[in-house]
Amino acid sequence: MTGTAAGGPLSGVRVVELAGIGPGPFAAMLLADLGADVVRVDRPDGPGLHIAPSRDVTNRNKRSVTADLKTEDGRRAVLDLAARADVLIEGYRPGVAERLGVGPDACLARNPRLVYGRMTGWGQHGPLADTAGHDIAYIAVTGALGLSGPADGPPAFPANLLGDFGGGALYLVVGVLAALHHARAGGAGQVVDAAIVDGTAHLTALIHGMMAAGAWQDRREANFFDGGSPFYGTYETADGGHMAVGALEQRFYVQFMELLGLPETAPAREDPARWGELRAAIAARFRERTRAEWTAVFDGSDACVAPVLSLREAPAHPHLAARGTFVEHEGLTQPAPAPRFSATPGSVRRPPARPGTDTAEVARDWDVPSLDSLPKGPHR
Repeated sequence: MTGTAAGGPLSGVRVVELAGIGPGPFAAMLLADLGADVVRVDRPDGPGLHIAPSRDVTNRNKRSVTADLKTEDGRRAVLDLAARADVLIEGYRPGVAERLGVGPDACLARNPRLVYGRMTGWGQHGPLADTAGHDIAYIAVTGALGLSGPADGPPAFPANLLGDFGGGALYLVVGVLAALHHARAGGAGQVVDAAIVDGTAHLTALIHGMMAAGAWQDRREANFFDGGSPFYGTYETADGGHMAVGALEQRFYVQFMELLGLPETAPAREDPARWGELRAAIAARFRERTRAEWTAVFDGSDACVAPVLSLREAPAHPHLAARGTFVEHEGLTQPAPAPRFSATPGSVRRPPARPGTDTAEVARDWDVPSLDSLPKGPHR
């Protein structure tokens, strides 16, 4: 099956991805899930992640060619691909793509309507632009990391979901699609500078507004949904599991307390001075039953309570199973494409691309004869 046979709202859009790790591949996967024909240009030395390429879900729905950008053949092949593409995505440090001869100027000279997406942590300019970094550092300087965790302990970080994928990959996709719309409406191609620090800061817009209005304190566990309130947080159950409580609104809180079985004499939620007592009462009640028992108690209610599941448990949750939130493709369980489209649904069409296996196919479909000079076949 060729990439040109894809369905989805981006069917017919051609994307070149210069191989990297983390947010760049995830952004390209999202475009591929939506139907774009994504060709990943892998390095001869193999992928950056220490996992088998056949298990790297972020490379699903793509095809792969292998090119050494330090050689003339590799550079020529990438520029020829860029000349036939709508979008190119790279995640190098600032200046690296230019030194390799595949930077924005070189690519846009070949294709003036190309959208050139750049994925970095610090952005293309600024005092830290040329330094190394990872998700945890990017979200740290934006204030986002300092939002979570106990007041008397260190901040808690949500793996690399908030920075790499939330503030990085998703903002790159938004930018690419907006620039693609501009180009297809008759405008010129352009560079999209997607910095994780910018996107993560943007995600905190609501909280900055609340802080300006005096409705948010700039410290942990002092606000409604940062663990400060006893009716928005997690509680341990009798079997060592946890339940997540989000009963912010009064009407949901009333139902929560009724189903929890706490008496009306419990400390009032309107008195923050007694939140510690209320939290202790709720915690003691949750410890009386198992996670499964509490799940049954709150099932179908508006109390805004849910079990905290592990990654392996999540696909079996009844609601997620009914929606097909996770799918299995060629023996690999993975999140389904999102969001959903009524007329042009996305799908998992191809397993994760193995480096170099699709060179001949891409050369034919994209009419890029220079690919014939590149290495072919899988790389381990």
